[in-house]
Amino acid sequence: MLVSRYQPILYLQYLLLLIDLVMNSFNEMLRFENVILLVLYVIQDVCIVFAVIVVFLLFFNTYIFQAGLVNILVNKFKVAILVTFVYFILCVALHVWGMTIRWDEPNMFVWDRTGYRVLHIFQRTGAVLYYYYYKRTALKLGDPRFYQDSDWIRKEFERRR
Repeated sequence: MLVSRYQPILYLQYLLLLIDLVMNSFNEMLRFENVILLVLYVIQDVCIVFAVIVVFLLFFNTYIFQAGLVNILVNKFKVAILVTFVYFILCVALHVWGMTIRWDEPNMFVWDRTGYRVLHIFQRTGAVLYYYYYKRTALKLGDPRFYQDSDWIRKEFERRR
């Protein structure tokens, strides 16, 4: 892929990661109003979905995918795909549980619930893994080898036959 074509997509991916990072960092400070917190949670979840859509659109644009070698892409990026989906599930679970606890009393102290704390820790750990693997995937998909016929693709195709 040409650098001039890929650069705006990479910036979009970085923007989606930055939005997620900001939401994870500052959503507790905005818990005083349920509607604001709910909107922020929805924005965060939609950004994760958009990030997945952008990656899959990049997958569809590769020569490997167009040649019918989807399993090469899936094998190469399976950890990133898995981490992204697990992170999305953790985010939705944390958001739903947090809103359920706080809906009637927004300033309620929720950290005395062990299950909520554990889910929060898993979600934040998943966030770090998600940031790492998503950024790594975004940078790897900028490699021109994915967008043109090359010897390594032919070798992979022959090996998988």
